[in-house]
Amino acid sequence: MTRPEPPPPDAFAVEATPIGPQSLVPGVVPITPRDRLAARAAALLEPNRPQRPCDLGQFDLNARNQFDLFQPKEP
Repeated sequence: MTRPEPPPPDAFAVEATPIGPQSLVPGVVPITPRDRLAARAAALLEPNRPQRPCDLGQFDLNARNQFDLFQPKEP
């Protein structure tokens, strides 16, 4: 089995970028700023720092472990 010949360098389209010219592979579309923004908008929102647990009301697991202040009088 033989390896296919790579296309000559002149066959690639060239795109000017701030760091210099870059070759574009045939059939591959470059990523545009619009594509990047669409990907960020579709991503899930994540907090900037870890969230504290909700220890209020029915979600307070420590309150369930407390003893009663007054014990009912046993007969």
